[in-house]
Amino acid sequence: MVAYGRRAALQKGLLLFATAASAQAVAPVRLLALGDSLTAGYGLPRGEGFVPQLQAALVARGRQVRVLDGGVSGDTMSGGAARLDWAMADRPQAAMVALGGNDGLRGLPPARMAEALESILSRLEARRIPTLLAGMHAPPNLGADYGRAFHAVFTEAAARRPQVIFVPFFLEGVAGERALNQADGIHPNPAGVAVMIRHMLPPTEQLLDRVAASPAG
Repeated sequence: MVAYGRRAALQKGLLLFATAASAQAVAPVRLLALGDSLTAGYGLPRGEGFVPQLQAALVARGRQVRVLDGGVSGDTMSGGAARLDWAMADRPQAAMVALGGNDGLRGLPPARMAEALESILSRLEARRIPTLLAGMHAPPNLGADYGRAFHAVFTEAAARRPQVIFVPFFLEGVAGERALNQADGIHPNPAGVAVMIRHMLPPTEQLLDRVAASPAG
């Protein structure tokens, strides 16, 4: 009777261990989307913004992932750098950096933006967090010289860090398309978000593939 009790206790312990290990093994990868109103879903109903739609698309493709909304409307690259440590509180295992749009709208110096982006990327690299960088274009009314200097911030940062997945333009196929944007002509509507998701899904899956194949902790 004693032997049977010990055997039953051992079997129960093994079952609990296996259950816990299984739950840990399928824990979703935490992906931080560090951005501004474009990631925060400005002007859109809850659930129709970039972050929830990206998560839905990834889950539909069989990905175990939780996309963390690190978007703050109106934020600049410097603002993103200033709050990065706060955004890391959820211990993301991968990061998407999608900032810069507000820098362009305000005509801020590209050099200042470059310094902030370097700070963001270097800190993510120090934490060994696989990173995707989404570039932006400056508004054309600021002139060709500013536009070139602005976009060079992203291309040069990506060139210095070949391990970073680089998407040259976050709003590819959406910017300037009236039918895909809200009345302000800046923020995508649900149809525009759908285009963004199709554009960003392949590189995001590539990013997730780089996350170490170990249980989330």
